[in-house]
Amino acid sequence: MKKLDPTRFKAKVPVNLAKTPTHVEHNRSEKVMEKMLEETREELGDLQNTLYAHGKYSVLVCIQGMDTAGKDSLIREVFKDFNVRGVEVHSFKVPTELERRHDYLWRHYLALPRRGTFGVFNRTHYENVLVTRVHPEYILGELLPDINDVSDIDETFWDNRFEQIRGFEKTIAQNGTIIFKFFLHLSKDEQKHRLLRRLRKKNKQWKFSPGDLKERMLWDDYQRCYQDAINRTSEEHAPWYLIPADDKPTARYLIAKILLETMKTYDDIVEPPLDPDVMAHIDQYREQLEKE
Repeated sequence: MKKLDPTRFKAKVPVNLAKTPTHVEHNRSEKVMEKMLEETREELGDLQNTLYAHGKYSVLVCIQGMDTAGKDSLIREVFKDFNVRGVEVHSFKVPTELERRHDYLWRHYLALPRRGTFGVFNRTHYENVLVTRVHPEYILGELLPDINDVSDIDETFWDNRFEQIRGFEKTIAQNGTIIFKFFLHLSKDEQKHRLLRRLRKKNKQWKFSPGDLKERMLWDDYQRCYQDAINRTSEEHAPWYLIPADDKPTARYLIAKILLETMKTYDDIVEPPLDPDVMAHIDQYREQLEKE
């Protein structure tokens, strides 16, 4: 694989997902890719320690993709070398009763990473313009004023929701959150292969749900919604990256490398200087310890 240029995978609007590859040719074995990932994530882990010490930025990593795209395993492998105090993962499921009593962005605001840390959203606030757009009846559960029937949910509703999401991301970016949004671009054929693997392997069967097949029948609807969401919300301060996801080791490496190379461009993220009084007596402190 040639030296990675993160801009190669940054969404260039307008995106056409049907013409965007789900696989990258690089002629490297799985073991080689795993080794490349290991080296990259170690360096990324060191950078996270500096981010923590610096304490002025936070990093939000948003991961979206169809079922079986590899979100869970990717998070496990990419962030394996992080200090546990420096990263927190949130997997957003169906909203709870409490969450439905607030606006749809409320639970995402609560989960935002504090300064000096990484936050990973496994499925994100974009579910509210993806799943709900494919299944608009879900919107009724939000108990919104003036939305009493699916027929009340028109294009103006979605225009407003995209505006709200752009506003949410702009606000947190202006207040020190560095945003990455990754779409794991999986082919329909590869999803079929992974679903069959779940059914064939006893230790994977617990992951399967008949609902997976129902959602698969709506593949084209989801692709249209993803494409529209990416085209409406990919901004310089909150870019989308289209990650070919048919090969899991490559997808993991690409995300780790994009995170690392992009974070390196923030040359103001450095360790804070040592207190002058401590620095003036550092030899004395070292001598004291060595004499014990």
